[in-house]
Amino acid sequence: MDSKKVEELEMFVTACIANPALLHAPNLQFFREWLESLGATIPPVPKAASSPESPPEPKQKEEKEAPKPPEPESESEESELEIDQEGVIEPDMDEAQEMGDENMEVTEEMIDQANEKKMEAINALSEGENQKALELLTEAIKLNPCMAMLYAKRASVYLKMQKPNAAVRDCDRAISINPDSAPPYKWRGKARRLLGHWEEAARDLAMACKLDYDDEASSMLKEVQPRAQKIAEHRRKYERKREEKEIQERMERVKKAQEEHERARREEEARRPQTGAGGFPGGFPGGFPGGMPGMPGMPGLNELLSDPEILTAMQDPEVMAAFQDVAQNPANISKYQSNPKVMTLISKLSNKFGAHGAHP
Repeated sequence: MDSKKVEELEMFVTACIANPALLHAPNLQFFREWLESLGATIPPVPKAASSPESPPEPKQKEEKEAPKPPEPESESEESELEIDQEGVIEPDMDEAQEMGDENMEVTEEMIDQANEKKMEAINALSEGENQKALELLTEAIKLNPCMAMLYAKRASVYLKMQKPNAAVRDCDRAISINPDSAPPYKWRGKARRLLGHWEEAARDLAMACKLDYDDEASSMLKEVQPRAQKIAEHRRKYERKREEKEIQERMERVKKAQEEHERARREEEARRPQTGAGGFPGGFPGGFPGGMPGMPGMPGLNELLSDPEILTAMQDPEVMAAFQDVAQNPANISKYQSNPKVMTLISKLSNKFGAHGAHP
């Protein structure tokens, strides 16, 4: 168990010994009931602290703390993130372009023809004939479908025509053929920037600069990176809040389960009187001598709760439920013979009570 938590618990127990009135705090009811189930005598509430109106106060505080549904704000924050969308365009929704058959056998003659088509496309681009260049590059791709540079070149033409989705498809194919070529990353990064996909654009442009530094790619990366970082930071913040919310909900479920168990136990106690066996409070088997601080035969509360193993067991709802079950009916111990956690606690308490019982 965390030594810091043990120290905090020891400080709490010391404070209770110095001021027993602390034990009457409403949120420590479960602790008082546990102590009483062990046979402890809780000092009466001091007159100054016993005003009947005092208990409702913590409830009011709890109710004031209850407005914890600012959690939905974390979800709204996700949608409220504002990113400068200057330069973002509407995505093109055209059908996917022809890609060529990668399994086709390419001859030397076909490679030469593809290069000729590529040169014609470059000349068409210089004359501003983007559609003609696009068609020539498509013909070149059909002739030599395994040349990554042809797809990258066609992607650059698609970008001139404001068709970023088509450019992304060509770059994906080029990268699948040659992942060490910089131009496909550069053009895909630019396409994603036009689509407003800032994080993906930043990754592509950074890779392009890493493979082969390019002033244009570097300039685009400097423009994209701040927005990508803002999105990443916002997402981390959102995920952190979501994790905190999940932990809080888990703790509330555990607390509710404990409260339900305590309620069921109290109802069971109200239905049938307790029967004692041996000398242990609640009829615990083994004939342990009863008592509590100031009562012979039982270790003091501070000593009992300073044992890390007992503290660990006390925090386990399953173990405490079994312990209370056995305390109410010693015969029920047979149900837990195969449960090492329960039997370890019983053995530990047996040793402590036995040791103290041996010295009157």
